[in-house]
Amino acid sequence: MGTLMLVHAHPDDEAISTGGVMMKAKAHGHRVVLVTATRGEVGEIYNMDEQSSRPRLGEIRTEELKAAGEILGVDRTEILGYRDSGMVNTADNKDPRSFHQARLDEAAGKVAALMRDERPDVVVTYAEDGVYGHPDHIKAHYVTNSALDLLEREGWSPNKLYYTAIPRSMMEAFMAQMPEEAQRAQNTNMRIAGTPDEMVTTRIDVHDYVEQKRKAFGAHVSQNDPNSWFTTMASQIYELVFGTEYYQLVRGKPGSSLPEDDLFAGIH
Repeated sequence: MGTLMLVHAHPDDEAISTGGVMMKAKAHGHRVVLVTATRGEVGEIYNMDEQSSRPRLGEIRTEELKAAGEILGVDRTEILGYRDSGMVNTADNKDPRSFHQARLDEAAGKVAALMRDERPDVVVTYAEDGVYGHPDHIKAHYVTNSALDLLEREGWSPNKLYYTAIPRSMMEAFMAQMPEEAQRAQNTNMRIAGTPDEMVTTRIDVHDYVEQKRKAFGAHVSQNDPNSWFTTMASQIYELVFGTEYYQLVRGKPGSSLPEDDLFAGIH
């Protein structure tokens, strides 16, 4: 049995981008450890009253994370305790409690302590663009790598480190067919360029877990805009879009010819 550790920024990130590999790892007898940097206090609120929910949104989203984790088969959930930094150039970025403002060595030390405890075989986080430029995603990238550098100096490394990926060709094809709402998001603060196809090393078939993956995202009730294309997408299209997860191997060696079809490929 191996251990998969994922370092995410906010509650709900785990279900959207890595829910399939988490359930696949669990189904194959591996341990799944989820590290989330913030409680997502700055997120938009849906399906509940804004005025009464906003002051306790961190608490609400923590409960939603717990519910999603049960669906995804998470064995251990740890929240680093930083505040959600919000989007680029907002006042929340400047909050000294925010993940964005956290000292790199301090945050990396927290992640390194969890890694010492768990000794994960596989670690997953974001590439340096944070998928769509969110400060907390970018911070998670640097914090995870700093933690791994620290542990490497101590003489230990996981077998593999992966970044989540969306192949650029797939992003471009999807953009051409996206509804107007998503097009608008792409032109504002949610621009996703995608990973150059040649850098995508790993392609995981998670079709068997798509329905549960959707339920896990649905558990994040406060984040589910009932009118968004993401929520209203027909199940067949959802399976097409989210039935495969893509990753970029950045530390360690491939466990098979490329593209790998399992994060644990080559790990015995």
